[in-house]
Order: sequence, then structure tokens, then C-alpha cells
Amino acid sequence: MFLGQHTYTLDPKGRLIIPSRFREGLTDGVVVTRGLDRCLTVYPLEVWEEIAQKVNALPITSPQGRALRRLFFADASDAIPDRQGRILLPERLCEYAGIPPASEVVVVGLDRFLELWHPQRWVEENTRELEMMEDDPALWEKLQI
Repeated sequence: MFLGQHTYTLDPKGRLIIPSRFREGLTDGVVVTRGLDRCLTVYPLEVWEEIAQKVNALPITSPQGRALRRLFFADASDAIPDRQGRILLPERLCEYAGIPPASEVVVVGLDRFLELWHPQRWVEENTRELEMMEDDPALWEKLQI
């Protein structure tokens, strides 16, 4: 289970250290791809395979099915963390997420996968999401917590 948030610096070669507490779940490798909110998503291989099966089950005759395949697979990149726990983030993915070279990255644990955020975008997204939850208290009730 991936929980919490950590800030690390992307090195000049585009490598990012994965927090040590997350590395055990990533030893078989990861897939990094575009997230849905202008961030990057890092999936352990077993989670990626589950998602890939669901995406591939969508009909290719559907424009949305084709779009989702392109979104998830076209820019996806696989990696195995090195001995220091670093993964290489392709430049095109960093550009998509607004993460410049040699800058800080917020690594967010979301149970079964990770998200990588430009720090300012992370703050903006968190603020937007808190406002959304405050505007609709019924969302908490739907969780039945």
C-alpha cells in the first residue's frame, strides 16, 4: 500500500528517487504514463496489467475506447528502479506534467499506485479538491465511513 507524500528532486538526467518505503512494491518494475490530471502516474506492473486488460476490453470501434488506449499506452514507459531506487522519467512525460529538468517532484502514494506532481500543481489540485468536497458534503456520506 502506497500512502503519504514526499518531495524529491528530479536529477539532470531525468531520474527520480522513489521513496524507500515504496520501493518494495516496485521491485518487479513500473509503468509510468500520463495521469488524468496533468500529473504522471506510476503503476506497479501487476496493477498496470489489470488496467491494461480493462482498457483492452473496450471496443476499438468506440472513439472513447481508442482515445483511452492512446492516452494510456502511447506515452507509457516501463522502468525498473536502479540500486538507488531511481526511475527514469521520459522528457515528453515530464513536459506533459509541467515538471522541468532538475526540479522538485511531489511523489504521492494512492494505495495501489503513485502520482508524480509539479509542486505548485499539487497545491492547486489539493485546494480544488478540498473545495469540491466542502461544496458537496454528500460525497462523504456516499463513502459510508
